[in-house]
Amino acid sequence: MAAGESTRMGREKALLPWPPIAPGQNSPGQTFLSASIRLLTITDLVIVVAGKNEPALAPVAYAEGASLVQNPEPERGQFSSLQVGLQEVLNRGRDGAIVTLVDRPPVSAATLATLLAAFARSATSTWAVVPEYRGKHGHPILLGREMIEAFLKTPPSSTARDIEHQHKSHIEYIAVDDPLIAVNVNTPGDYAALGVVR
Repeated sequence: MAAGESTRMGREKALLPWPPIAPGQNSPGQTFLSASIRLLTITDLVIVVAGKNEPALAPVAYAEGASLVQNPEPERGQFSSLQVGLQEVLNRGRDGAIVTLVDRPPVSAATLATLLAAFARSATSTWAVVPEYRGKHGHPILLGREMIEAFLKTPPSSTARDIEHQHKSHIEYIAVDDPLIAVNVNTPGDYAALGVVR
């Protein structure tokens, strides 16, 4: 999901270099968006949800082989973008999704493999798998059809956290050794601090 306006960052968060670069260093050639897409190519379809920033994100999304869908009303908030993306997942005939936010740095491939393995072996009563690092929940989250439908049936004024709490008995929390699952990057200071977290 990448439909936000990045107002606190002052520039498009999806296009920030990843990994972060120090002044005077060359760009690594990846951005938050391209690195996330590359991580998720283990799936058969990657959908980027854009907002008014669609013209800036489209070249990166398409160059990485992702699809793009635009939230026509991103001002309604992040939950509306989640609903747009999940509806597109169902429209494309899929029953599950891995959801991540573009303002979170990409997690390690090992973390994603751990989450996928947990989801694959989970009980039928499990609708979602959520990573946890030192008691903090984060992303990416893996959603089954039941949780996708729960998100889609909820008013856009809701939050993902509301839905998560309503269906807590159907969520499996998986401990991972990856601090990046719980890192939000909203300001230049948050971005600068990533060099310490990594």
